[in-house]
Amino acid sequence: MKVLVTGGAGFVGTNLIKRLLKDGHEVVSLDNYSTGKKENEQDGCKYIEVDISDSLRRHKGFGLETYQLQKPDIIYHLAAIPRIQPSFLEPTKTFDSNVKATQNIMEYARKLNVPVVYAGSSSSHGDKYANPYTHSKCLGEEVVTMYNKIYDIPTAICRFYNVYGEYQLTEGAYCTVLGIFQKLYEEGKPLTITGDGEQRRDFTYVGDIVDGLWRCGEHLVYRNSSKTNGQTFELGRGKNYSINEIAGAFGD
Repeated sequence: MKVLVTGGAGFVGTNLIKRLLKDGHEVVSLDNYSTGKKENEQDGCKYIEVDISDSLRRHKGFGLETYQLQKPDIIYHLAAIPRIQPSFLEPTKTFDSNVKATQNIMEYARKLNVPVVYAGSSSSHGDKYANPYTHSKCLGEEVVTMYNKIYDIPTAICRFYNVYGEYQLTEGAYCTVLGIFQKLYEEGKPLTITGDGEQRRDFTYVGDIVDGLWRCGEHLVYRNSSKTNGQTFELGRGKNYSINEIAGAFGD
């Protein structure tokens, strides 16, 4: 298959691309490298540095004509500004990356009639007005659903739950608690816990996330069944752990 991955130099995107390349697919990544890293680039994948929230870029095909990938078989739209706290400081950037970019990708998919797998967020279950990040991801889901219902673009939404694993960020504003713990542990420093540490979350290994994404994409391309098309999937373990338990898993 010819596969287009947005956010391909990021955490989940890199793991997905490794899986796709291993399975023999032709892969192109679109990324503006705001959180993605050049060192994450994989041999065999073509990388285009582009801001997909720019509508002019969409009209020009995001530069994909350079690689003669004018019509991919499937799009995995993973690109987004993650995390809640930074979104309070940069709501416009968050909405541009998470809503405007999503509409651009869906419009591109509509013109070419290409299925899309969208990376949603578990925060959609909370108060969608609690912060710009959550609201933007909810709106992103609404955009994807609208294109599915009005324009019959095959779609699947996969909501992520506190993903961890290889290539996760270990520093910066978009770093997760497990990324912070990993860095402190590798530096031989005490793990810092905010509050009493009894906050509980569902943590999901990135390999399982990739498997869920891949299965959804495979069904959309080869089967387009109602069991996948237009559906939302919760990619979580279904078991939560406290921050204290997670810290304890690193050992003494």
